[in-house]
Order: sequence, then C-alpha cells, then structure tokens
Amino acid sequence: MSQAAETRRGRATAPGNLGLPAGRPSLQHPGRRADFWTLVIFAGFAIVVVFLIYPLFDIFRYSFLDKTTKAFSMSNWKEFFSKTYYLRAFWHSIVIALLTTFFSIMLGIPLAFFTTRYRIRGTNLLTTLSVLALLSPTFIGAYSWITMLGRNGFLRLMFQSIGINLPPIYGPLGIVLADTLQYYPFISLMTAGALMTIDRSLEEASENLGARSVRTFFDITLPMIIPSVTGGALIVFMMSLSNFGTPMIIGGNYLVLPTLAYNLYTSEISETPGMASTVSIILMLCASVVIVLQQWMSSRRKYASMLVNRPIVKQLKGIKSVAAHFVCYLIVFLSTLPLAVIVYYSFRKTSGPVFKSGFGLDSYRQIFFDVPKTVINSFLYSLIAVLLIASVGTLLGFVIARKRNAAVRALDPLLMIPYMVPGTVLGIGFIVAFNRPPIILAGTATIIILTYFIRRLPYSVRSAASILKQIDPALEEAGINLGSPPGRTFRTITLPLMQGGIISGAIMSWVTSMNELSASILLYVGKTMTMPIKIYLSVADGYFGTASAMSTILLVVTGVAMFIVNKYFNRGSETFIAA
Repeated sequence: MSQAAETRRGRATAPGNLGLPAGRPSLQHPGRRADFWTLVIFAGFAIVVVFLIYPLFDIFRYSFLDKTTKAFSMSNWKEFFSKTYYLRAFWHSIVIALLTTFFSIMLGIPLAFFTTRYRIRGTNLLTTLSVLALLSPTFIGAYSWITMLGRNGFLRLMFQSIGINLPPIYGPLGIVLADTLQYYPFISLMTAGALMTIDRSLEEASENLGARSVRTFFDITLPMIIPSVTGGALIVFMMSLSNFGTPMIIGGNYLVLPTLAYNLYTSEISETPGMASTVSIILMLCASVVIVLQQWMSSRRKYASMLVNRPIVKQLKGIKSVAAHFVCYLIVFLSTLPLAVIVYYSFRKTSGPVFKSGFGLDSYRQIFFDVPKTVINSFLYSLIAVLLIASVGTLLGFVIARKRNAAVRALDPLLMIPYMVPGTVLGIGFIVAFNRPPIILAGTATIIILTYFIRRLPYSVRSAASILKQIDPALEEAGINLGSPPGRTFRTITLPLMQGGIISGAIMSWVTSMNELSASILLYVGKTMTMPIKIYLSVADGYFGTASAMSTILLVVTGVAMFIVNKYFNRGSETFIAA
C-alpha cells in the first residue's frame, strides 16, 4: 500500500479525529459539512425564537399587564378566576375534551381490535374512509350535522314525522358528537399498530388457563396497548381542547376556551389584549398538564414483549362475524355520513341561501365566478408554506436524527411546541407580535403563510427524522470515505433515501394547511381570505350551498392526497400519523 493511501486510511479511521472506534467514520466530518449543519441548527433555533418564543412571550407579557396603567399586575388572572363567565368556559372545555376522548376510545378500540384480529371484509376501505374523515376540516362535520339535525334538518324532520323529537344539536351534544366522529381515528390507528405487535403467546397462555376471550382482552391485551391508547387519547384531548371551528359553528352560546379567546381578542382589538392573552396561557397550561399526565401514566409500567409470536388474523363465523362487521361498518358510516351529506348538498340547486328542488352546479359556479380569489389563496398559501416546511423540516429532521449533541437535544423539544399551542393562541400571538416594529406583517399573506409553516413544521421534522432512523448511516459514511463532498453526499445518497418520508409529510402538511381555520381566522383581511374562512363565514350567513361546494373541493383534495400517500408513500404516511 502506498504512503498516500496509508495517510488517507489513517485520516478516515483515526479515533482522535472522529471520536469513534477505528473503522467507523462519523458523519461529524470536519470542514464544510460541520459548518453547514451548524448553520442548520442555528437556523432551527432562530425559527423557534422568532416564530414561537417571541409571539408566545408577548401573550405571556400582556396577561400580566394592567389595561389602564400598562404596569405589572395580576388583575387579568384575578378577573378570570373570580368571574363565573370565564370559569364556565374553562370547565366547558375540560368537559367537552374529556367526553370526546371517552367516546373516541369507545369507538376507536373496537374498530382497531376487530379489523386487526379478525377478517373483516373491506378493512382497507374502512381505514381509508375513517382517515378521510380525520383529515377533513373539523367545521365541515359540524356544519353537516346542522343540515341533518339542526332546527330544520332533514333527519330531525324525518323523526318528527314519526313522533320522535331529537335533542337539539346546538351546544355540548353537537360539539361532542362532531368531535368524536372526527377524532376517533387517532385512537383506532394507534391502537391497531399496537395490537399487531403484541406477543400472542401471552394471550394464548391466558386462554389455556381457562380465561374467556373477554377477560383475556381486559386482563392481558388492553394493558399491553395502554401506551398507544393513551397516546391516541392525548391527541384527541388536545385536538378537542383547542378546536375552534366546531364550537363556533355548532356550539351556540356554549362557550369554550378557544372561542372565548377569539371573542375576547376581537373585543380588545383597540387595546391591550390582556384577557385574551390570559385565556390563551390557561389553554396552553391545560394542554401541558395533560401531556405530563400521559407521559407519567405510560412510564409507570413496562409494556414491552418479546414478539416471538405475532398475532394472527382469525376467521369469525355466524352471529359473531355479523356483529363484528356491523360494529365496524356502523362506526365508519357515522363518521363518513357528514362528508356524504356535504357532497350531496353541494349539487343542490340554490337561490341565494335557499335550496331549491333539483340538482345543478349553481354553487360551484358561484365559487369560481364570485370568490375565485379565495380558492387561489388557499392553494397558493398552502403550497408556499409546504415548500418551506419540506425544505426546512428535512434539514432539521436530519440534524435531529444524526447530530445528537447538546444543541440538538435542546432544539428537538422546542420544535414540538406547536403540538401544544392551539391555533387560536398562535394566531393571537402572531397578530400581537407582528403588528409593530421591527416586523410588521399584519394584514399580509406572509403572516398566514408563516402560521401554516410553523404549525405544520413538526410533521415534516418528525417524518424526516423517523425515516432517517431506518437508514443505516454507513451508506452516507461510505460516500464520505470515497471522497464525496458533504453537500453532494447528502444530495445523492441521503436525500433520495428520504424521498418517501419527505413527500408524504409534505402532502399531509399541505392538506392540513389547506384546512387551517383556527389561526387564520384571526389573521386574514379581505384580500387574504382562504377557503376555510369563507366556508365558516358562509355557514354563519346561511349560504350552505356555497359552503358545501367549497367543502367538497377540500374533501376531494384531501382524498386525492391521501390516496397518493397510501399508494406510493405508505411508510411515510404511517410516520405522519404516528407523529
């Protein structure tokens, strides 16, 4: 071997240079690569500081300022905890979130159990329809239930014709119904994944000892999937707690914290938003407490098994098979029914806010002739946001998966803050922070795009980091050893291997950005209105035909995007849901 070759070999394997055993080159390569990824880490901290810490700090600061003197004061907090009006909204939020979580568990666990343990015909269809309901805008389901069970809803009138008076849909009943049928797939998806990783030897041992199937499920199976169930329940609780669209449309006078924060901010628009900020902080504290409780519950016991014998899918017969099929199809039918109603009404003939007999394209013509700018805004804003999300999220996902230094360990949890910040809170933070020097963005498209970006960035970061955990770093190390520059190694080796996760995360981020309402409702002006905002305003004004047509467009976009992910990037979509 030549002296030059020996020198190159020594550089590639010297433990002193790499901090690793000889023969195991590190991705912490000196030179440009280290400098580039250091800049990425710095950019990650800058994004968190400017678009999360800064707006949220303003909310925190205003909650402790007196409206009159602008001095430090606890007056806002005292007012909140001393007035029944505010406390009632607080308890309403907790009750709605708890009931939604409970009923979501009641629907999600049976659906997951039957579709993973027994042969249910059309399982793939059931899963697709349930996820479609999950990814559709929350306010679409709420509006649909109004058309069915509202004061003049067709289901209400049908039942009245046979002497049955249904309870009013407006208020807590309607919110819990719409939220449950929207969010239960979080629990069914996560529970299904857990059920397929249980060692069936444990269940077989229980049955061999004489336990019935029901007792085996509650004593053996259910305790083993508790982390996944509580993880899904946490997501449901958080989503229901922070949901803005459903309570605004179907809640009536039943105030919850997100709608209270919105109402307070709009009433304090010309003054210091002290009470709106206080309600926002309380909303965040509730979310933080629930996250801590879920982590504490999951850490109390060990849930791992050896996975020697994975579960097998069994064939049910007779009445048991009929009952299992009935339960699965009923659950998915109820969650899909609102979507079908929306599509149906989008093709009904209309005369302003009034539906006429017959079908036509009146509502679609009105959209593309009267409000084309709204449709263009939704597609354009979400596309720009997703380009930012995909590029920045991929780079940040790489450093989180590959660079486990102190800075990255601090950055990782900070990037997850948007998970616990409701959209209403972030919207208030943005409008307060970016409505004065040095950064004035209020009333521009930029502030809405940045809201989409920061709210959905964790999806891309988690998707990229999860994909990288399945890619052996040796592939990148081989490129470095062969003399490939750092940037070229990332572009030619790492990036193509991450493609599935990147694209699936980007598509899902685009879909959820298209459906964004809770933050953008506070940030828009006439020229920056988007489809979700227009749908909400159309429902409020009684123009159900226009709202149905725009909702149908969003549903089609969601369905096509989900089909693409499931067909071509299935691994990435699972990563997204798990995130």
